[in-house]
Amino acid sequence: MTAETAPLSPNARLLWAALGALTIGFHLWLVFSGIVPNLVSRPLHMALALPWALVFAARTRRARRSGLVLCAVGLAACLHVAANATALGDQYGFLAGPGQVAMAVALLVIVLEMARRAIGWPMPLIAALALAYGLLGQHIPGEFGHAGLPLSSFLGTLTITEGGIWGSLTGISAGVVAIFVIFGAVLNAGEAGQGFMNLATAAAGRLRGGAAKVAVLSSALFGSISGSASANVASTGAVTLPAMTGLGYPKRLAGAVEAVASSGGQIMPPLMGAGAFVMVELTGIPYTEIVIAALIPAVLYFATVWVGIDAFALRFGLSGLPADRMPPAATVLVTAAFFAIPFGVLLGVMFAAGMTPQYAAAMAILAGAVLLMFGPAGFVRPRALLARAEAVCMAAGSQVAMIASIILCASIVIGVLGMTGLGVKLTSLILSGAGGALWPALLLTALACLVLGMEVPTTAAYVICVSIAGPALQDLGLAPLTAHLFVFWFALLSTITPPVCGAVFIAAGMVGENWIRVAFTAMALGLGLYIVPLCIVHQPALIELGAQPLAALAEGAVTAAGLALVSFGIIAPGSVLSRAARVAAGAGVLVLLGGIPSALLGG
Repeated sequence: MTAETAPLSPNARLLWAALGALTIGFHLWLVFSGIVPNLVSRPLHMALALPWALVFAARTRRARRSGLVLCAVGLAACLHVAANATALGDQYGFLAGPGQVAMAVALLVIVLEMARRAIGWPMPLIAALALAYGLLGQHIPGEFGHAGLPLSSFLGTLTITEGGIWGSLTGISAGVVAIFVIFGAVLNAGEAGQGFMNLATAAAGRLRGGAAKVAVLSSALFGSISGSASANVASTGAVTLPAMTGLGYPKRLAGAVEAVASSGGQIMPPLMGAGAFVMVELTGIPYTEIVIAALIPAVLYFATVWVGIDAFALRFGLSGLPADRMPPAATVLVTAAFFAIPFGVLLGVMFAAGMTPQYAAAMAILAGAVLLMFGPAGFVRPRALLARAEAVCMAAGSQVAMIASIILCASIVIGVLGMTGLGVKLTSLILSGAGGALWPALLLTALACLVLGMEVPTTAAYVICVSIAGPALQDLGLAPLTAHLFVFWFALLSTITPPVCGAVFIAAGMVGENWIRVAFTAMALGLGLYIVPLCIVHQPALIELGAQPLAALAEGAVTAAGLALVSFGIIAPGSVLSRAARVAAGAGVLVLLGGIPSALLGG
């Protein structure tokens, strides 16, 4: 093993664990300390992410050395902004002197490099093009040019005000998303993951296609916290994929089940990865309203996957798990407590006590931290407890940095769109290209989400697409929440849709199957990901669970029936039910197109 790939030494692990503990402590302090100025909290958030993004993740000595230099420069710039927040705020976005210009340029370059090291070239390239447009757009003729922006004002707005990298998206990353990432790290370090698996196995293991249905349930539970389809595949897939292949599941089906189930975690309330909190910031709609609205569509998605698994089980003769693979009831109850207690604290503090999501998550973190001291048999050994604590700190530090790198880079794009008016111009382009009609505009938006989502993470694709297409869809009569949910769902398409499908790539590699075979099977299983967003637009009652619960449930039942028929009809051919499957598919399409007339729902 080379030095570049060698594991960390004990001293290095201690150093990084200490930095992770500092990251955890800082973000908990933000929650409990009250109001902290944005130009203090957000630069410090970036400062804590810098070592992880630029040094810890470096794969070669050269990258590590350059990362150390960039990290030192970035730390100096972030700490300068935080220490001089009041004075910089009085400059109203205008940089004073070449020193501040150099600091601004350094910050922007370092943000781009953080994103490049975290997620590759596409996202920072989009941000770099946005910066180039802001600097040179006055030379573009026609309506897509702009009047020009003074350099000191353009760079200053992006780096010393809340209009760029310290904007509201970074605030969400620092104040909310980081806390939930830490919450996930705490759960993963203890027995909660095994609790997820045991509960899912007890609930679905004996059913037809039981191992696949266990994967769906466990991934739905875990994926809402993880915020990353790829991370979900890598974690839950380590357990579910060997279980499925060991029972004779075709490799393409096992990989597809895990990819589809893991992708769905990002649309599953109550957390929806980071999406729900970003949506709160962009729409101004309360968090509780968003997660309640998102519940029925998410259930429809997983119900469609469930029916698809049943159809595949008919094709391949897949029975339930054998009795010796089922966990004892006592084990299920004990291990379920390791996630039920923190989740109970989270939901209780959030909904019963009416506190903010980040405060509820902070309390759930404390409850989860106490549970780290225990295993199914009682107290864990001190050495095991230290290992768990180290795992929490390492995971939290690196994952918070990953999200911060993405959000900071996306904030550059959003800042330039706002300053130059490019967002309004692109919105007008969508409106004119769609001929003023809603469904063509939805198609253009869906294609944009799919293409952008191939290259950047879901949350970043959603933020950029909704900033451009959201106003156009709303101008065409779509309600704000409907528009945002539509874009968010379609930003997730690329996790299972070729040619770039991250969740499929990982699952295919883990089972040793050709990724194209896995991808096409995943597209059939994940049919709901393509159809449910269209149903949300066609039948808005689906997201009215809070305001019109009976109408929402009735429309949900009809949509579920249509999706089940279509899913069965697509997958079942090849079994003894081929003719019935074709009839079912046609009937399902008719049901989805019809729905329940709005007059019957009180619309």
